[in-house]
Amino acid sequence: MDSDRGGRGGRGRRRNRGGEDRDVRLSKSMSYALRHGANQMGLQMGADGFLFVEELLAHPQFRSYSLEDIERVVVTNDKQRFKLRSHPEDGRLEIRANQGHSVQVRDLELKPVLTGSSDYPAEAIHGSYLSKWSSIQQQGLSRMKRMHIHLASGLPGEDGVMSGMRSDCDLAVFINVTKALAGDAEGKLLPKYFSRALRLRPTRSILPLQ
Repeated sequence: MDSDRGGRGGRGRRRNRGGEDRDVRLSKSMSYALRHGANQMGLQMGADGFLFVEELLAHPQFRSYSLEDIERVVVTNDKQRFKLRSHPEDGRLEIRANQGHSVQVRDLELKPVLTGSSDYPAEAIHGSYLSKWSSIQQQGLSRMKRMHIHLASGLPGEDGVMSGMRSDCDLAVFINVTKALAGDAEGKLLPKYFSRALRLRPTRSILPLQ
């Protein structure tokens, strides 16, 4: 009997030998496919980033999962990484990642925030790792192969914050949004836009900017 196959309740959330939750593994696999690897995996993604759920489930990497598994991961993901919809023409279910793409995707429904508006924050936060702080401190933040630099409105756990930071981040870099725009021509936010930096673990402490 295969004890790791999908289903409701505990069966769908069994852990592997390394202790990783099955839904976490599915979320990571979906993130890679929908943000970066669809073409390499032979999956047909539309220009808007959507692909058919049935095609995703037919791929060898996802055959041990069910539609129920995917729907559960989409609904329970605290960072709202994914979106499901019915195809406007034939009603078939489609899925896409909401952000984090390294491939060009149109119409992600990202809401622009105008300077001076009530929604315009004075400060935003980028989550990273202490091992990268020396490089970030000297060179700034880069979007790397992605289309955007991800910023959060607050730290994980703060009231009203849906953080875009990974749970294992141990570094928070605070950006002065009123000075920084979309980065420079190379896709960077330079150190001059940093207002402060914070070590998150094991205890929170302020890091020197220079």
